[in-house]
Amino acid sequence: MQLFELKHITKNYHEISNETQAIANVGFSVHDGELLSIVGPSGCGKSTLLSIISGLEEPSSGEVVFARLVKMGYMPQLDHLFEWRDILSNACIGLEIQKTKTQENIKYVTDMLKQYGLGDFMHHYPSQLSGGMRQRAALIRTLAVRPDILLLDEPFSALDYQTRLYVAEEITEIIRQQQKTAILVTHDISEAISVSDRVIVLSARPSRVSAEHKIILSPGVKPREAPEFREYFNAIWKELNIRG
Repeated sequence: MQLFELKHITKNYHEISNETQAIANVGFSVHDGELLSIVGPSGCGKSTLLSIISGLEEPSSGEVVFARLVKMGYMPQLDHLFEWRDILSNACIGLEIQKTKTQENIKYVTDMLKQYGLGDFMHHYPSQLSGGMRQRAALIRTLAVRPDILLLDEPFSALDYQTRLYVAEEITEIIRQQQKTAILVTHDISEAISVSDRVIVLSARPSRVSAEHKIILSPGVKPREAPEFREYFNAIWKELNIRG
């Protein structure tokens, strides 16, 4: 079922001497329970699109049309955990802001921390955790307010390559277990293919949708080892016009 749709989204930035068009007539739909990735060249407006979807920014023209009222959770590039608060306290920040830090919701967060391998670290501080564990804590903080849609803005970019592979797989599994709709912005083609149901490819600025791929990989093997993986990778590589 379609959850929301971007219709003819255009974004212009006004400066003293000129006007810059960042996004030009972008449109696509997002379905309930889908994990969608957006890839594109650096500076093409991927993060701006997330901000428009979340309502943090207004488009210059066009609109985002929702099928129903939804609550959104935003997970940025850095985990932004407060170093002076323990992990449980960090995970409950959204509840505090929304004034919904009830015993029921605290239990919900505590159960998630236990379920996703942080039960023994609830009273540790962020500096005592690995990068991957910090990202898990940040995701649980986002999930604590029970959002319908997760907006993920390159959440693995600060991690080293090996950790990134592991954490991306781990975070994706959590999102699917929680049955959340998610939009991931990434510049990593392999990451997009391996975690997504669908990949939207944006052109260079002013960005337009240059291609869309429904990702279907052979079951029973790791996504990056599926025979279809290379075909998707090569197609998206060409669409992005990357020169190696």
